[in-house]
Amino acid sequence: MLSVEEARARILAGLGPTPAEAVPLPEGWGRILARPVVARLTQPPADVSAMDGYAVRATDAALGARLAVVGSAPAGHPYEGTVGPGQAVRIFTGAFIPEGADGILLQEDAVAADGVVEVREAVRAGRWVRRRGLDFAEGEALIAPGRRLTARDIGLAAAANHPWLMVHRRPRIGILATGDEIALPGDPIPPGGIVSSNAHAIAAMVRAGGGDPLVLPIAPDDREAIAATASAARACDLLVTTGGASVGDHDLIQTALGQDGFALDFWKIAMRPGKPLIWGRLGATPVLGLPGNPVSAMVCAVQFLMPALAALSGAPAGPPPTIPVQAGAPLPENDKRFDHLRATLATDRDGRLVATPFPQQDSSMLKTLARAECLILRAPYAPALPEGAVVEAIPLDRLGL
Repeated sequence: MLSVEEARARILAGLGPTPAEAVPLPEGWGRILARPVVARLTQPPADVSAMDGYAVRATDAALGARLAVVGSAPAGHPYEGTVGPGQAVRIFTGAFIPEGADGILLQEDAVAADGVVEVREAVRAGRWVRRRGLDFAEGEALIAPGRRLTARDIGLAAAANHPWLMVHRRPRIGILATGDEIALPGDPIPPGGIVSSNAHAIAAMVRAGGGDPLVLPIAPDDREAIAATASAARACDLLVTTGGASVGDHDLIQTALGQDGFALDFWKIAMRPGKPLIWGRLGATPVLGLPGNPVSAMVCAVQFLMPALAALSGAPAGPPPTIPVQAGAPLPENDKRFDHLRATLATDRDGRLVATPFPQQDSSMLKTLARAECLILRAPYAPALPEGAVVEAIPLDRLGL
């Protein structure tokens, strides 16, 4: 069986980013930048006032000086003249500094009457002046490719005069659930059957990872039906299957896709929950086969699908983020499989994060996974640890899950 790290590395090695596409600036939030954002102008474009007051020559604005107010400079309406000796121009925040002025007399430090302003606080040259290019200069690279764009990035791109952004196309992810026993929520449940949750959960994870899910019809345990349904996903960037990943009589993913040229890379990994995992290609389409057990499918998706989505999106891809936490209960010795313990998170009186695993960790319990806030990671053969020991955990909210 492969380790989690080796399996993830082999998955990511076979994936590349989707092509770039142009989107309007307001639609760039959350997308992965494909081309650098380079400033198309200088910001600010000239020296501007940082405060409301009077633009003056510092040499004229000593304490007690009286200056003639010769004009006004609101933002967007520059004063076209020059500030000469003994003169001042009324100015407002964001307005261009008039020629000849080199400082700002704050309005609260001035008394104005009858076209004259008296200086109540001496002015220093350059004080309250935002110099041209203080923020950025034309031609400066502002945002690097591979970044998931935030609201702050959108604001910066707008200030740099970009109405469009080049981002990677959202990965299209086909999702195929298999099994005679499963039915969609709300549909009649067959005898001995269950309601299918996998396709909906995986689709939600795809959206959280920045992809577009295509949920295919449920395929029964029939090789031809599985192959026919999977063929609809050949135009996708990745096909994710759930169920049928093991080697039982009804675990048909490998054999069903094999008749259409499926090339298997590996299956089976040393992790719990989620031992059966398939990775291969159906022609040019990568295929990730998740277990049918809902908890196993979602935990495997955390470790493998979410990094795969990052790679396809053009973002840095690697292991899910982890944080150090204190164990809220004793942890038993682990066996040969990399374990993921569903746990709650709380902050103790000293401000430390405490992760307390649920007493029951059965991989069929979706309610426990839904209530979990993190997954405590236990390496193969990890020794028993007492309550309070520091361990690593995956915070599920960091993944948008």
